[in-house]
Amino acid sequence: MSVPASPEQAASDPDAAPHPTRAPLAAEAPPLAREHLDRDAVGRTDPAREAAFDADPHARVLVVRDGRVLVGAGAPEALELRHPSALPRPAVRMYLGRTLDASTDAAGEPLPAGSPVEAWVLADADAPALGHDDRWRGLRSVATVLDDRDAGLAIQAVALANWHATHAFCASCGSATEVVTAGWARRCLAEDRMRFPRTDPAVIVIVTDDDDRVLLGSNAMWEQDRFSVLAGFVEPGESLEAAVVREIAEETGLQVDRVEYLGSQPWPFPASLMLAFRARVVDGAPVAPVPDGEEIVELRWFDRTELRGALGRVALPGETSIARWMLEQWYGGPLASSLPWSTS
Repeated sequence: MSVPASPEQAASDPDAAPHPTRAPLAAEAPPLAREHLDRDAVGRTDPAREAAFDADPHARVLVVRDGRVLVGAGAPEALELRHPSALPRPAVRMYLGRTLDASTDAAGEPLPAGSPVEAWVLADADAPALGHDDRWRGLRSVATVLDDRDAGLAIQAVALANWHATHAFCASCGSATEVVTAGWARRCLAEDRMRFPRTDPAVIVIVTDDDDRVLLGSNAMWEQDRFSVLAGFVEPGESLEAAVVREIAEETGLQVDRVEYLGSQPWPFPASLMLAFRARVVDGAPVAPVPDGEEIVELRWFDRTELRGALGRVALPGETSIARWMLEQWYGGPLASSLPWSTS
């Protein structure tokens, strides 16, 4: 399926055509695996922490609304961190930690190293007054343009806010729960039982063959011509490596081995942790994939030249996804498709 690059692609990137055996890029953090913050877990249990935070002139708050965060009006884009005295009281407040370096907030006010930061979820009636709709940004659109500190704060805040939004009641008895431990737990008011944020582990796998081609699949829930690497949730009592082998067999009919861990990143949509692996088709095993017909409707092998030539006709995962990072590591450079991923 070798297709030449379009003239526009060739003109904008004349050296982009990779050698079929180009080495992967040097390891770098996946896009949502960036953080530059002292999470200060010990401070979460300090009974005087909340009052001290409100009185601290260097305390700053990140506001969360429906899975989106408030960014400043200037450039480059940065979180709008406000002092707690400038905000209405929150429905939920979550202590994120302390800054590691001296910096400034979006208004140019100095923030020394060690400044405490919280995330607040405001009542629906209060949030719109803080900024125009275009300043409330989802992680998919803003995470890659924020610096490491702001990206880590935003990801942590959205992940916690998503959990609080769905755990107002006890999973055991159905009674109401209250926020405790600075937003890092909820307590059942009837059973006095503590509930903690959960994270669902999912393996995501780049499958290659002996010719170092990559296998991409199209999910039944996606628009046509959207392709990505393969993924699935880890089942109870299952190791990560076993989940890789099982998921690939279920979705493609292929047998894989040589499972190698690549990295991980949070994916708070709403509460996943993506664990990236590479796996190779077993020596001598068939390499003709068979989609399961339920989750996966199409599977294609690509070498590097074929994938580059297909970029005008297929869409790849968005820049915030670890799938895109995995593909670019395999490819040896950036991959930009003229077809946008519909959820990015």
